[in-house]
Amino acid sequence: MKNTLEYTINQDKEGVKLINFLKHDLKMSTRLTRKLIRGGYIFINGNQGKSNSILKYGDKLLISLETTETQDIEPQDIPLQICYEDDDLLIVNKPPFMVVHPTKGHPYGTLANAVVNYFRKTNQNSIVRLVNRLDRDTSGLVIIAKSQFAHQAMAKKLEKNEIKKYYIAVVEGRIEGKGTIDLPIDREFPDSVKRAVVEKGQRAITHYEVLSSNDDMSSVLIELETGKTHQIRVHFSHIGHPLIGDTLYGRESNLIGRQALHAYILKFNTIRENRCIEIKAEIPSDINMLLSMVNNGLSQNT
Repeated sequence: MKNTLEYTINQDKEGVKLINFLKHDLKMSTRLTRKLIRGGYIFINGNQGKSNSILKYGDKLLISLETTETQDIEPQDIPLQICYEDDDLLIVNKPPFMVVHPTKGHPYGTLANAVVNYFRKTNQNSIVRLVNRLDRDTSGLVIIAKSQFAHQAMAKKLEKNEIKKYYIAVVEGRIEGKGTIDLPIDREFPDSVKRAVVEKGQRAITHYEVLSSNDDMSSVLIELETGKTHQIRVHFSHIGHPLIGDTLYGRESNLIGRQALHAYILKFNTIRENRCIEIKAEIPSDINMLLSMVNNGLSQNT
């Protein structure tokens, strides 16, 4: 994997200071530009660049993204289902019942433990920078940035809604057609894990299209325009169609031991080539079983 950025300075950038080129043309944050320049990670025609270095037409700019960083996460040889990888990103299909990042209650066996191990095995000098997170019981696509530069670039894409995120869910009851749920979400109480639709909450927008339905269940393809905590679960519970198996916002199910939610598709343009890509995560067996039941008109009590 290539841990460098390389640029040849165009004529219209002649006379521009290095720091201004990094900030305005490469859209790097002040923090990142300082780190790269002070750390000696930027070279102009083979010589170390300085903040006030003046760029000239034809200059060869090389930026090393392999900065020295450490992270207190123990590597563990846990299988990873890699859906996509390039110089900047690793995207994996997280299985259900796996925590994304170590916590006091779950110090080991997390996705991050597996990713650290993968980076070491493949000789990639990267730490785990999560671009998105999923609940423990939600399966599907998780994006890991391999550098501060890549993490910053993806965070900007998220902020501008340039990463399209699609989920598959199976909900209680019959829904038909397409729709948008535009309702604000926040905590019910300051110390509560549970969220709810509240008048003074943060705006949350969920688009959906029903794939199949019967009197008991519906399968739904969901696009998130915003990404609030528990957004899909809260919105569908609020409109009377909680996710199957969601014990926090609905009820237990004898068919699935978690909420029936899978982060299914990501669409975005790559950081370096600006190439549009679509990544899909294989749907796990427990949700596939529910999808089959919906298609065949079977109920939860069958």
